[in-house]
Amino acid sequence: MRTGAPAPKRPVVAALYREALPPRLAEVEELADVRLTKADGLAEALDGADVLYQWHSFSPALRENWGAASSLEWIHVTAAGVSQLLFEELIRSNVVYTNSRGVLSTAIAEFALGFVLDMAKDSQGSFRLQQEQRWQHRTTCKIQGQTALVVGTGSIGREIARLFRAVGMDVDGAGRTARPGDTAFDRIHSSQDLATVVHDYDYVVLAAPLTADTQNLVGANVLNAMKPSARLINVGRGQLVETAALTEAVTSGSIAGAALDVVDPEPLPAGHPLWSMENVIITPHMCGDTENYLDDLGKLFVDNLKRYRNGEPLENIVDKELGFVPATAA
Repeated sequence: MRTGAPAPKRPVVAALYREALPPRLAEVEELADVRLTKADGLAEALDGADVLYQWHSFSPALRENWGAASSLEWIHVTAAGVSQLLFEELIRSNVVYTNSRGVLSTAIAEFALGFVLDMAKDSQGSFRLQQEQRWQHRTTCKIQGQTALVVGTGSIGREIARLFRAVGMDVDGAGRTARPGDTAFDRIHSSQDLATVVHDYDYVVLAAPLTADTQNLVGANVLNAMKPSARLINVGRGQLVETAALTEAVTSGSIAGAALDVVDPEPLPAGHPLWSMENVIITPHMCGDTENYLDDLGKLFVDNLKRYRNGEPLENIVDKELGFVPATAA
């Protein structure tokens, strides 16, 4: 800072947490006056606060206490998908909303690639045979030259495409609008046209945000249009898929299998048929959660808080009408 320049504004930050405190809290406290609060104290913490740091990322407390947010200028949430957190008063307000886009993209892409390898190489079948102490030789599938359609062309989808390409797969995308391909995708379809294009792909990978347009995007019409040898992977949101239709598609052999890190409802109820299907892999919404991911989320907020103090543009500004960070703003 130049000598004689005014000191940056020292903001008041309400930090909403559930159990564990946010990481890098000492760095935040160097930059701002911090009011740590759980959901039941949020109204008091919001009174006069400039910033809400929503470490408890999916808490509905802001909606319930919106009337107390009279001075709020900026909200940061430690999640990428935020559509379920938005509400009409917030959308209409001038409050800037940022998310944690990009922090978990590589980890999620690695998980998606792991699902492909697991299914192509029948790792689940090998494990079952190992448990039975059976030495049974089999052939498996190559992934080089296989085709994938990645639904969701944001930071997660593009990282998935990069890793898939690295192992020799051909990758197209599906987004809000059809458009020519780019450095990540050979071509990009409209997500609304899935039922007419999915028959071309060996893997359909869901990595889209949950919005009004993507709710139940994959239903019976899409699943029945897939090749019988194709597999569905969901690392986005459970509500992108109609669970009953997926259960029927796997049971009937309409598709060869599925790998699901997210489901609807979540958690999947005990006794649900998907649990016991040998051609279905289920993991408990963990694809982005690597060893240091919490610290990475904290670092993003600290970096953005420095920009806020200095009057610089913030990273990851969400279009509140769309419910995600548009590609043009990313």
